[in-house]
This record gives sequence, C-alpha cells and structure tokens, in this order.
Amino acid sequence: MNDLPHPDHQHLEAAEGWLGLGSWREASEELEQIQPQFHAHPSVLELRYKIHAAANRWEAAVAVANEVRQLLPDQLWGYFYTAFALHELKRTQEAYDTLQPMVEKFPKAQLMRYNLACYACQLGKLEEAMHDIKQTLALAGKKDIRQLALEDPDLKPLWERIREL
Repeated sequence: MNDLPHPDHQHLEAAEGWLGLGSWREASEELEQIQPQFHAHPSVLELRYKIHAAANRWEAAVAVANEVRQLLPDQLWGYFYTAFALHELKRTQEAYDTLQPMVEKFPKAQLMRYNLACYACQLGKLEEAMHDIKQTLALAGKKDIRQLALEDPDLKPLWERIREL
C-alpha cells in the first residue's frame, strides 16, 4: 500500500475503513477515486475482491481473482480467492481444480489445505478430505482448526471422524 502515491493510498485506506465498518458500497466508491493507472495494483485488486465478496457478487470476485492470478502467478492468494468465489457459486469442482495444483507449490499453506478438505468433502472425496484435514491440523495445531471443522457444514460428512482426531 505504501507504494501508491498520494492521494491514492489515502483512498485505499479509506476504502479499507469503510469495508471494515461493513459498508461495501462506500468502500467501492472510495476505491473508484484511485487513479485508473493504479486499478491493477495488487492492494487495490485485493480490496476490490473483498468488496465483491462482501456484496456477494461472486462472478465479479472470480474475475478480479483471476486478474490477480495473471498478475502474480507465484502468489497463493489469487488462486485461493478464485477457488473460494467459485465454491460460493456452487462450482466446487472448479474451485478444487484451481487450488489442488497449488499444494505442491505451497505445502505449508494451512488455510488452503483446509479449503481443499472442504471442496474434496463436498465432491465426495472423503478420504482425500480427511487427509487434508489431518495436514491442516499438523500445520496449525488441533484445537482451533478441529473446532472450526466441527462447525463447518462443508465438512459435515466427516464430523464423526474429525471428533476422533
């Protein structure tokens, strides 16, 4: 964010503030004040994605996340955001296909593993989902992730097995 010039960095900060207050409309309006040549800046794109997500505009969120993937192919967050938005659109197979190849590239990304477990579970790949849950627990520690998993409806078919971990 610091590499955006004045006043663009202030507009970005204001947009983040509005979004933090739960007002995605005002956040979007503030983001539009940023000069067009900075609309593809990673910080601007990330906030634009978050605004679309807050507004449940998942198709637009996918488009922004895909733009991030093209701009920053070695960063996980573009893939992660793409997959999450696809899953919200009930396109879980595409979400899974987007994220699965990233396991090898980002082996310690616990949230990615967790989401892969959710997608695998929803696709009926229960053994793979359990493997990813176990990997997530190994990376993050059992207490917090286990409780999260036991409350996540995407993982409901595995709740009994997760309780045993």
